[in-house]
Amino acid sequence: MNPTVCAVIKTEADMDTYGLLGYPLGHSFSKNFFNEKFEGECIPAEYKNFEIPDIDDFPEVLMGNRDLKGFNVTIPYKQKIIPFLDELSEEAREIGAVNVVRVTRRSNGNFHLKGFNADYLGFMNSIAPLLRPHHKKALILGTGGASKAIHYALNKKLGLETVFVSRYQRPGTVSYKDLNGDAVAEYEVIVNCTPCGMYPHINECPELPYESMTSNNLLYDLIYNPDTTLFMKKGREQGADVKNGLEMLLLQAEASWNIWQGNIR
Repeated sequence: MNPTVCAVIKTEADMDTYGLLGYPLGHSFSKNFFNEKFEGECIPAEYKNFEIPDIDDFPEVLMGNRDLKGFNVTIPYKQKIIPFLDELSEEAREIGAVNVVRVTRRSNGNFHLKGFNADYLGFMNSIAPLLRPHHKKALILGTGGASKAIHYALNKKLGLETVFVSRYQRPGTVSYKDLNGDAVAEYEVIVNCTPCGMYPHINECPELPYESMTSNNLLYDLIYNPDTTLFMKKGREQGADVKNGLEMLLLQAEASWNIWQGNIR
């Protein structure tokens, strides 16, 4: 549609507000993605960054944006936002982390907040076409909110046995120093859910026995900047299939929009 027509529509219509809650935010993929979507489809809405240093500042965001219809949640609030919500989807409750919130205005003027997890949907739909029959077990690097969504997708939805890998000794995990050639041969799918290797730290990667990997391995990095992380490069050098997290990000963004529109209950 003509950009001028879109501008008129947005000027005359009540503008819905969406946004991203987190700290720090810096360059926001979500803000650019949704504002370009709104502009391209003549949707009378805007997407903002809600950068708050403490989750206790969240009520101010809610009260200061009365047209808020929904928002995404990123680090470090995917778990901390939960006590502020009225309801959780079944998946978000089981995962224990939220990255999408739908905001509904009640007749008395109060808000009803329902939390969802679209991370698992984006990841599941992105990695599923890459899985082969021999991919039975997976290592999940990291133990944060994102890793919980990855576990849900791999284990509960796709049927793989999963093990969490942590830098620290904690129940239900193994440490990086415990991983050897036998481990990457048995757990052929490896998903990096840590920020290790993210720009500007492009010369860093998780400590793994890359030399023991083969073409049977599949390495998936949730990072998408840079396009090819050192984790991915080292795996590819051994013949492994590799993929970054850009498609997952796009898919979870589309899922967020469907949640806000009520297409996902």
